[in-house]
Amino acid sequence: FTDEIGKAHIIVKEDCIVAGLKEAKKVFEKTGTRIKLQVKDGDFVKKQTIVAEIKGQVRFILKGERLALNFICRMSGIATETRKLVDKCRAINKQVTVAATRKTTPGFRKYEKKAVVLGGGEAHRYGLYDVVMIKDNHIKSVGSVEKAIKRIKQKIHDKIIEVEVENEEDALVAAKMNVDVIMLDNFNPEKGKLIAKKIREINNDITIEISGGVTPDNIVDYASFANRISLGYLTHSAKAKDFSLEIL
Repeated sequence: FTDEIGKAHIIVKEDCIVAGLKEAKKVFEKTGTRIKLQVKDGDFVKKQTIVAEIKGQVRFILKGERLALNFICRMSGIATETRKLVDKCRAINKQVTVAATRKTTPGFRKYEKKAVVLGGGEAHRYGLYDVVMIKDNHIKSVGSVEKAIKRIKQKIHDKIIEVEVENEEDALVAAKMNVDVIMLDNFNPEKGKLIAKKIREINNDITIEISGGVTPDNIVDYASFANRISLGYLTHSAKAKDFSLEIL
């Protein structure tokens, strides 16, 4: 190709929540082509919808094609799966949120979490620096959940404190120490519901997060009693959606 001027459409091949269009726009603008978006990130689009039109030198359109489609396909898959799970959970509890975890593709966390938000979910933590997150290995390293919380409270006073617990005893200790969030990790729905009730009897202001072992098949079993349900599935297992770029 030399300097031929052409036009192309990006077309969706299946119904989905579209995401990644802004990123694709930046890709094509970097190559020196012009792109006009026909829909917005977060919109539901039907199969065969034209989501964007690109104009410019054909060689530059093709230069940006793969990277732009990678953004759109990956992010749309995450946004679509998030919307499905949010809708399922909100049918049971309108206040519950569905959140991403830190189990993301290296270098792509910003975009994967953005896709979750576009699907109606919550980005949640980008890293351990966002909130104070006391995990199982932290607890093991100091000896007990009580010691871990005390150490943090002595040093940090202006951040949310979240504690990951794996048993009822630690959950109730954390509740009595007035942490902000208790994450029930790998609890079955029946046990989780029972412990959530006990936590709220101690402190009804604590946010209860469910994580670990949550799948699209069982997520609704947690929706009635959780404030937040976080699952790695959204960012590590959501299937990419099918889009194509077609030169006209």
